[in-house]
Amino acid sequence: MLLSFDLGTGGVKICICEDSGVLIDKEFVAYNTTFPEARFHVQNPNDWWAAIIKGSRSLAERNKEAWKNIFAIAGSGQSLTVIPLDNEGTVLFDDIPIWSDTRSVEQAKRFFLSIDIDEWYKNTGNGFSPECYSIFKLMWYKENYPDRFDRVTMVLGSKDYINYRLTGRYATDHSYASGFGAYSLKERNYIGDYLSIAGISRWILPDPVRSTEYIGNLCNEAAAELALTQCVRVYCGGVDNSCMALGALNIGEGRHYMSLGSSAWIAISSTTFLVDTTIRPFVFSHVLPDMYTSATSIFSAGSSLRWFRDTMAEVTVITGAHSDIDPYVLIDEAAKASPVGSRNVIFNPTLAGSPAASEYPHMKGAFLHLDLSISFPDIARAVLEGIAFELFDMHQKLQKLTKLSGNLVIVGGGSKSDFWMQMFADVFGIPVSRLNIDQDAAALGAAAIAAVGSGLWNNFDRLSTVIREIKIFMPDLYIHQMYQSYFETYLDARRKLGGV
Repeated sequence: MLLSFDLGTGGVKICICEDSGVLIDKEFVAYNTTFPEARFHVQNPNDWWAAIIKGSRSLAERNKEAWKNIFAIAGSGQSLTVIPLDNEGTVLFDDIPIWSDTRSVEQAKRFFLSIDIDEWYKNTGNGFSPECYSIFKLMWYKENYPDRFDRVTMVLGSKDYINYRLTGRYATDHSYASGFGAYSLKERNYIGDYLSIAGISRWILPDPVRSTEYIGNLCNEAAAELALTQCVRVYCGGVDNSCMALGALNIGEGRHYMSLGSSAWIAISSTTFLVDTTIRPFVFSHVLPDMYTSATSIFSAGSSLRWFRDTMAEVTVITGAHSDIDPYVLIDEAAKASPVGSRNVIFNPTLAGSPAASEYPHMKGAFLHLDLSISFPDIARAVLEGIAFELFDMHQKLQKLTKLSGNLVIVGGGSKSDFWMQMFADVFGIPVSRLNIDQDAAALGAAAIAAVGSGLWNNFDRLSTVIREIKIFMPDLYIHQMYQSYFETYLDARRKLGGV
């Protein structure tokens, strides 16, 4: 048996898989994010470890025989997170900034007085807002807590910290290191000049290794906490974006997938990293050797739909509670009553700000073309179409940089909706696939890393026997032509909203 964990923003998912890759059981345990000040988004690493213990014990209780046969572990972890440790391995800060924390604006500005920001981007592929990246968060720590920072002897990422708790060894992999803010995608190592300008010692960063690298067996304490033996082997794992690409079967040139959750991104796997100073895809080294995953994103996909549910569609929550029906199913049913184009209602989904690929960095979300004839179904459909239009724009931007292959695979919570999946096929004009792994792509990717690292699998090709398309949504070309016209109207409205 294989054990994998996917350490996300809202909680950790832990999965047991057979050595074939087939999922046996899973458990999700939530933990908190707190927001003590503007721009501060923090979590406590001890909460991550406690959640893994809690979830593992639940799995062990339900799967006693399978738990006895756990052979190897690997994990996926949220990106752009830094955990400073002292020489005894103690976390020096309880309030760790997660990927969305942007407190280090001033540190990033000062860094780019010495380094051209476009050259930095071309070298690193770090296409999010710079202040999200780890190197600037470390600069903030150093400037605001100099005495405590002097005690830092090692800095780990999210899943790397869990691996340390599992084995007692410090390690990271290339996929996680590539989100640090000072990692050369071409040279596959840290850039000394960037570290020097930031005032960060190279010696507090672990050497990047392959994701399949064996880093140790369970230490005595971890084995006791997880009710496992010290014979269990731990492998390095990868950053969530790359593990999800692996679990979405993005293991060939030009394969692409969409992660449709609270935020959404479209990523392409390739042997070259795709950087463009206008579009600014964000790039990570793939967990596959010598490959990269390059992506564009929007910040409010499922979160826009959830906002609509909780504000304008509260009746679906109440009705759903009485009838035991998911409110999102009721929103879909309402949207079906509105024609393609939502009777010209337009929804702009930038409720959490504009992504790096947007031409309009300060644009806010909006509804347009409302009048007294507009009904609830029109607004519901406009929300779904607006998110689809914004992601279609991101998809078109990526197509300018490389050739795509295969169907567009959609994973994440949004993939549950047949209505929305068909809408994506019709808007994009290409086949859209739903996989059997649903929301477990990153955890399955981590399990595959453990399988290859331990020698149970010769390579990642075995994933094609585990992952399969369970439904393909073919585009209606007539509706696609209609959507092309509505998309042009959407772009014109967006230009006006953006002040251009």
